[in-house]
Amino acid sequence: MGYWFYRNILEPGKLPMLLALASFVVTFLLTRMVTRLIRAGRGPFKNVTPGGMHIHHVVPGVALTVVGGFGAVGSGRHGVGAAVCAVIFGMGAGLVLDEFALLLHLDDVYWTEEGRKSVEVVVLTAALAGLVISGSAPFEVESLTADERQNRATVVLTLVINFLLALIALLKGKLRMGLIGVLVPLVALVGAVRLARPASYWARRFYRRRPKARARARLRSVRHDRRWAKPRRAFQDLIGGAPDRVPPREP
Repeated sequence: MGYWFYRNILEPGKLPMLLALASFVVTFLLTRMVTRLIRAGRGPFKNVTPGGMHIHHVVPGVALTVVGGFGAVGSGRHGVGAAVCAVIFGMGAGLVLDEFALLLHLDDVYWTEEGRKSVEVVVLTAALAGLVISGSAPFEVESLTADERQNRATVVLTLVINFLLALIALLKGKLRMGLIGVLVPLVALVGAVRLARPASYWARRFYRRRPKARARARLRSVRHDRRWAKPRRAFQDLIGGAPDRVPPREP
């Protein structure tokens, strides 16, 4: 274990990345725990409201991200300074992305259905960072041999093909597959060849005169959402808390 850690983490300079990911995940989990306690009215924690203004934790998160990010840029990949800045950056990123939905909607949607986007973004960010630490590189260029790397045309072609596959997956409304496909080309390939989501740009542009393709895309979307909606919501509720239930409107 010690040799593996040195060979795969310390020697290639991935320790700051690992520390940033660990502090990111821990900060997010602790923040969610505190906010859930505040929501339930338990414990000593309270909202920070100086002068009646609610200060969201995205504010200190931005400050920590800026400090840690600039510090990391100037510290390199080795040394105590790089490790400390990585932890600061991870903490700031955890606070910021925990309120990603607030930044997206410019509204306090933390405990609403829209607030689930924050949990999705945090999980996706952690997954991408984990893939990078595990050895994956953007577009899988590191899988090329030494001779292939000397051939610039091969490298450029590999980059272009993988980029296009990831882009097509994104245009088809498959955000997770497109982003993960940047690191794992096979995932992008699957997302690129499968039917697009009905509301995606690809469906609106290329299925406009193909009623059968539109019908198949809607049917597949319904089946996919029906299969994965409950497990996904249960996972989001487990780590992020269930959103508030909106009472039905009176007739």
